[in-house]
Amino acid sequence: MTLSKGCILCHQGAKMVLFVTGRCHRSCWYCPLSSERKGTDTVYANEHPVDIPSQILEEAENMSALGTGVTGGEPLLCLDRVTEYCRMLKGHFGPEHQIHLYTAKAPTDDELGQMTGLVDEIRLHPPRECWETILESEFIRSAQRAKEMGFDIGIEVPALPGLELLIAALPFLDFLNVNELEWGETNASQMRERGYELADELHNAIDGAKGWAAELCRHGKVHWCSSAFKDSVQLRERLKRVADNTARPFDEITDDGTIVYGVLEPLPELHQASVQFCREKMEPDSFEDCGERIEMAWWLLEKYADEVPGKKYVLERYPNGGMIVEVTPV
Repeated sequence: MTLSKGCILCHQGAKMVLFVTGRCHRSCWYCPLSSERKGTDTVYANEHPVDIPSQILEEAENMSALGTGVTGGEPLLCLDRVTEYCRMLKGHFGPEHQIHLYTAKAPTDDELGQMTGLVDEIRLHPPRECWETILESEFIRSAQRAKEMGFDIGIEVPALPGLELLIAALPFLDFLNVNELEWGETNASQMRERGYELADELHNAIDGAKGWAAELCRHGKVHWCSSAFKDSVQLRERLKRVADNTARPFDEITDDGTIVYGVLEPLPELHQASVQFCREKMEPDSFEDCGERIEMAWWLLEKYADEVPGKKYVLERYPNGGMIVEVTPV
C-alpha cells in the first residue's frame, strides 16, 4: 500500500482542512457537501468560518498543523485565493508545510504553473462518467504534466461500482485513494433512488461500498479510507491537537479530543455575587467570568450546584469554541 505524504499527516491528525469555496462546476450525485456550504463562496479553516486570511494561520497554529488539505467545492474556481492562502501558509510555516489540493478539474499547464512551489500534492477527482475512458481523458494528460512539473499526483474517488476501471490509470499515478461512500443530508435522496442503504447504525458508510473497491485495492498504489477511520481516528487526532493548544486549565480533554466544562447562568442581578462566590471557593484558574455566564471545571459546578442559583449544565464540545456535542443539565 502506498500512502501519500498528505495521507500520512492526515493519519496523525496533523492536517488543517482548508475549505476555499462551495462553488463547483460539477453536480456529482454522490457529493456529501452540507447544504450550509454547497454552492456558497465561503471559506472555512477546519470547522471555523474565515473572514480574513490571518484566521487561517491562527487555526493552523491552534492545531500545530504540519500541513493543509485544500478542498471545496472546486478550489480551482478560485485559484487566486488558493495561491494566496498557500503562499501565506508556506511563508509562515516554511516550505516543509505539506499542502495537498483536491480538484474535479484536470489542471491546465497554466494552472499547474501557478501552483508550483505552493501545492505539493494534487488529488484528481475524475467523475464517474469518465472512468470507462480514463486513459483517453484529460485527467491522465494532466497527471503526466503534473509529475513532470514536480507534483505528487494521485486520484481520489468515492467507492462506487466500476472502480476496477481505474486500474488502467495506476501507471500514471503516485497513489490512488478510495473513500468509503457516505450517506449525507444532500445526497440522501439520490442514495435512496439507487437503493443504497447504510452499512450500520454508527457511521454513514454505504453497505457494499468496500466490495466495489476490492479488486482495485489489491494494487499497491491504492489506499482504502473508511468512514469509521475518518470519524474515529483522523478527526479525533486533529481535535486532540487543537485541544492541547487551546484548552483552558479547567477544561477537561476527553479521549475523543473534545473538551468538557461546567456552565453557570445566574440571574443578571446575581451575576456579581456568583462571581464573588467563585473567587472565594475556587482557584483563580478553575473558572472564568464570560459576561452573562460563568464557565468552570465541571466537577466544581457539580460540587457547588446547591449553593449557587441559576441555570447549570455541563457542556461537551469541540475545542476552541467548536461544535457542541452534548449538554447535560446539573
